[in-house]
Amino acid sequence: MEHKDYKCYLIDLDGTIYRGSDTIESGVRFIHRLQEKNIPHLFLTNNSTRTPQMVVDKLRGHGVNTDIYHVYTPVLATESYLLSQNPDATKIPIYIIGQIGLVQGLLKNERFYYDDRNPKYVVVGMDTDLTYHKIRVATRAIRNGATFIGTNADKNLPSGDELLPGNGALCTMIEVATGVKPTYIGKPSSIIVASALKMLNAQGQDAILVGDNYDTDIMAGINCNIDSLLTLTGVTNKEQLKEKDKKPTYIVENLDEWKL
Repeated sequence: MEHKDYKCYLIDLDGTIYRGSDTIESGVRFIHRLQEKNIPHLFLTNNSTRTPQMVVDKLRGHGVNTDIYHVYTPVLATESYLLSQNPDATKIPIYIIGQIGLVQGLLKNERFYYDDRNPKYVVVGMDTDLTYHKIRVATRAIRNGATFIGTNADKNLPSGDELLPGNGALCTMIEVATGVKPTYIGKPSSIIVASALKMLNAQGQDAILVGDNYDTDIMAGINCNIDSLLTLTGVTNKEQLKEKDKKPTYIVENLDEWKL
């Protein structure tokens, strides 16, 4: 397949490199080729439940050896976003709904502290232990003026043959209760993509976004005017693409078809 030369790659994980616990061999070979040619890249995930080290460990289990400096999560992008919004604040009170990746990721920065009484921000990430109490605290805080942040808008998460409720579904519950829409950080938001490009010290025209999900990966590219490569190894299939007005820049059956 003919295409322009890209200086850096932003690469999705689930559906692109692995599918749950199954390895997508073509995706792994694609990463090995990038590494052999020393082409700059970041793994750009919407998963807020894992720390970067947990992502590195999972990738190792699928045959990809990398490090935390090649992993960019919505937690890192949320941290960067909140700090950019509060350049002069020494302490920023936040209420967090989420799992270890989000809680540990934000609170390791000493400028943030957990506050369930009067937070400036309510940050909501995927939480499989969600309770009514957590929703109530978040709703009260947002009604009292806290800014509502969602790590990502994924309404569903594929798990085997099942589609599980995703973080977008959790955020929608709070949105309905408060009448306030969250600011989403992860794909397809331009916030995480701009932040990742900054990490790579790259311009949009030099980058390409690679993934399997039209609504997150490809739309992130479209929203940021960045070229996109859809691999048909995960969520989106050719039939679904026919209904879309805006198309990916490139489509491959799998990433073995993509020449570097």
